[in-house]
Amino acid sequence: MTISVGDRLPDVKLVMATANGPEAVQSADYFKGKRVALFSVPGAFTPTCSAKHLPGFVEKAGALKEKGIDEIACTAVNDAFVMGAWGASAGADAVTMLADGNADFAKAVGLTMDGSGFGLGTRGQRFSMVVNDGVVEKLNVEAPGDFKVSSAEFMLQEL
Repeated sequence: MTISVGDRLPDVKLVMATANGPEAVQSADYFKGKRVALFSVPGAFTPTCSAKHLPGFVEKAGALKEKGIDEIACTAVNDAFVMGAWGASAGADAVTMLADGNADFAKAVGLTMDGSGFGLGTRGQRFSMVVNDGVVEKLNVEAPGDFKVSSAEFMLQEL
């Protein structure tokens, strides 16, 4: 079942890419007590994700924070080393890179996709959400192949 507005995020392990290397964090702990703009991409270094999705949130980080966002996070079904390298290559210091290497988070929120046809296996769908103290406040899930409602620009319009 897909998560909905008003639902509490499930508590699963994610791995943060940090300057000191990978650091495990429970999603309940990470989202507790703050308002987070979270976006999910099918994969680091993939075309739309690298050319539009991540750069949009980097560019709009200040505007999102002015609208009451405490932190911006990106999740993908990649390992923490890949997420860290992708964030560094994109200059994404304003974005916390959260690795969902086993797709546990994507599965728990009911937002997976089958990328087997491209050799990608199970991945997270492209989506964005505003999470307030662990509860989904806004949720925008893209139709397959689209990049419209999960962008930083769309999120700014909603806030």
